[in-house]
Amino acid sequence: MSVEDSGAMYDQILVPTDGSAGSTRATEHGVDLAEKYGADIHALYVVNVGRLEGMSLNVPGSIDRLEEEGREHVQDVVDAAKSAGLEATSAIELGQPAETIIEYADESGSDLIVIGTQGRGGLSRRLLGSVTEQVVRLADVPVHTVRASEN
Repeated sequence: MSVEDSGAMYDQILVPTDGSAGSTRATEHGVDLAEKYGADIHALYVVNVGRLEGMSLNVPGSIDRLEEEGREHVQDVVDAAKSAGLEATSAIELGQPAETIIEYADESGSDLIVIGTQGRGGLSRRLLGSVTEQVVRLADVPVHTVRASEN
Protein backbone atom coordinates (compact mmCIF):
# COMPACT_ATOMS: atom_id res chain seq x y z
CA MET A 1 0.00 0.00 0.00
CA SER A 2 1.43 3.38 -0.95
CA VAL A 3 1.43 6.52 1.19
CA GLU A 4 -1.23 7.95 -1.12
CA ASP A 5 -3.51 4.93 -0.57
CA SER A 6 -3.16 4.86 3.20
CA GLY A 7 -3.37 8.58 3.92
CA ALA A 8 -0.34 10.59 4.92
CA MET A 9 1.24 9.92 8.27
CA TYR A 10 2.41 13.53 8.42
CA ASP A 11 0.67 16.53 6.86
CA GLN A 12 2.46 19.42 8.56
CA ILE A 13 6.14 19.22 9.51
CA LEU A 14 7.73 21.87 11.72
CA VAL A 15 11.44 22.54 11.19
CA PRO A 16 12.77 24.93 13.83
CA THR A 17 16.05 26.52 12.76
CA ASP A 18 18.84 28.54 14.27
CA GLY A 19 21.17 28.39 11.27
CA SER A 20 23.47 25.83 12.90
CA ALA A 21 24.88 22.69 11.28
CA GLY A 22 22.28 20.66 13.19
CA SER A 23 19.49 22.83 11.80
CA THR A 24 20.84 22.48 8.29
CA ARG A 25 20.83 18.69 8.56
CA ALA A 26 17.38 18.78 10.18
CA THR A 27 16.14 20.80 7.21
CA GLU A 28 17.42 18.12 4.83
CA HIS A 29 15.65 15.40 6.83
CA GLY A 30 12.47 17.45 7.19
CA VAL A 31 12.28 18.13 3.45
CA ASP A 32 12.95 14.46 2.69
CA LEU A 33 10.14 13.36 5.03
CA ALA A 34 7.79 16.00 3.63
CA GLU A 35 8.47 14.73 0.10
CA LYS A 36 7.73 11.14 1.16
CA TYR A 37 4.49 12.03 2.92
CA GLY A 38 3.31 14.95 0.78
CA ALA A 39 3.50 17.23 3.82
CA ASP A 40 3.90 20.98 4.09
CA ILE A 41 6.88 22.52 5.87
CA HIS A 42 6.73 25.15 8.60
CA ALA A 43 10.04 26.93 9.20
CA LEU A 44 10.39 28.60 12.60
CA TYR A 45 13.07 30.79 14.14
CA VAL A 46 12.77 31.76 17.80
CA VAL A 47 14.44 34.94 19.02
CA ASN A 48 15.54 33.73 22.44
CA VAL A 49 14.26 36.32 24.91
CA GLY A 50 16.37 34.71 27.63
CA ARG A 51 19.49 35.82 25.77
CA LEU A 52 18.08 39.32 25.31
CA GLU A 53 18.05 40.04 29.05
CA GLY A 54 21.77 40.80 29.09
CA MET A 55 21.65 42.93 25.94
CA SER A 56 20.85 46.59 25.78
CA LEU A 57 17.56 46.60 23.95
CA ASN A 58 17.66 50.39 23.90
CA VAL A 59 20.18 50.26 21.09
CA PRO A 60 18.17 51.08 17.96
CA GLY A 61 17.55 48.02 15.85
CA SER A 62 18.66 45.35 18.37
CA ILE A 63 15.53 43.24 17.99
CA ASP A 64 15.35 44.08 14.28
CA ARG A 65 18.84 42.65 13.75
CA LEU A 66 17.94 39.43 15.54
CA GLU A 67 14.71 39.11 13.58
CA GLU A 68 16.59 39.73 10.32
CA GLU A 69 19.00 36.94 11.21
CA GLY A 70 15.98 34.73 11.80
CA ARG A 71 14.45 35.68 8.45
CA GLU A 72 17.63 34.55 6.71
CA HIS A 73 17.56 31.19 8.50
CA VAL A 74 13.89 30.45 7.86
CA GLN A 75 14.32 31.49 4.24
CA ASP A 76 16.96 28.77 3.86
CA VAL A 77 14.39 26.21 5.03
CA VAL A 78 11.67 27.64 2.77
CA ASP A 79 14.03 27.62 -0.22
CA ALA A 80 14.96 23.98 0.41
CA ALA A 81 11.29 23.03 0.64
CA LYS A 82 10.30 24.95 -2.48
CA SER A 83 13.23 23.43 -4.40
CA ALA A 84 11.65 20.06 -3.62
CA GLY A 85 8.25 21.28 -4.86
CA LEU A 86 6.77 21.56 -1.36
CA GLU A 87 4.56 24.18 0.24
CA ALA A 88 6.35 26.09 2.98
CA THR A 89 5.55 28.84 5.45
CA SER A 90 7.82 30.66 7.85
CA ALA A 91 7.56 32.47 11.15
CA ILE A 92 9.76 34.45 13.51
CA GLU A 93 8.67 34.34 17.17
CA LEU A 94 10.03 35.88 20.37
CA GLY A 95 10.16 33.62 23.41
CA GLN A 96 11.89 30.79 25.18
CA PRO A 97 12.93 28.43 22.35
CA ALA A 98 11.58 25.07 23.56
CA GLU A 99 8.28 26.48 24.81
CA THR A 100 7.79 28.56 21.67
CA ILE A 101 8.56 25.62 19.36
CA ILE A 102 6.01 23.45 21.16
CA GLU A 103 3.36 26.20 21.15
CA TYR A 104 3.95 26.87 17.45
CA ALA A 105 3.67 23.16 16.63
CA ASP A 106 0.30 23.09 18.37
CA GLU A 107 -0.97 26.31 16.77
CA SER A 108 0.15 25.33 13.26
CA GLY A 109 -1.30 21.82 13.47
CA SER A 110 2.14 20.30 12.96
CA ASP A 111 2.16 16.55 13.45
CA LEU A 112 5.95 16.15 13.44
CA ILE A 113 8.86 18.30 14.63
CA VAL A 114 12.23 17.77 12.94
CA ILE A 115 14.95 19.42 15.00
CA GLY A 116 18.73 19.37 15.04
CA THR A 117 20.94 18.61 17.99
CA GLN A 118 23.95 20.69 18.90
CA GLY A 119 26.02 18.00 20.56
CA ARG A 120 26.67 20.30 23.51
CA GLY A 121 27.95 18.65 26.64
CA GLY A 122 29.34 19.57 29.98
CA LEU A 123 27.90 21.37 32.95
CA SER A 124 25.61 23.80 31.07
CA ARG A 125 23.80 20.92 29.39
CA ARG A 126 23.37 19.02 32.66
CA LEU A 127 22.04 22.08 34.45
CA LEU A 128 19.78 23.48 31.76
CA GLY A 129 19.15 20.73 29.23
CA SER A 130 19.20 21.49 25.56
CA VAL A 131 16.34 23.00 23.60
CA THR A 132 16.08 19.74 21.67
CA GLU A 133 15.86 17.67 24.85
CA GLN A 134 13.15 19.93 26.24
CA VAL A 135 11.16 19.66 23.00
CA VAL A 136 11.49 15.87 23.01
CA ARG A 137 10.29 15.68 26.61
CA LEU A 138 7.41 18.13 26.35
CA ALA A 139 5.99 18.00 22.80
CA ASP A 140 2.64 16.34 22.19
CA VAL A 141 3.70 15.26 18.68
CA PRO A 142 6.56 13.03 17.54
CA VAL A 143 9.99 14.67 17.45
CA HIS A 144 12.60 13.53 14.95
CA THR A 145 16.07 14.58 16.11
CA VAL A 146 19.00 14.95 13.73
CA ARG A 147 22.64 15.03 14.80
CA ALA A 148 24.74 17.90 13.49
CA SER A 149 27.24 15.41 12.09
CA GLU A 150 26.97 11.83 10.93
CA ASN A 151 29.52 10.66 13.53
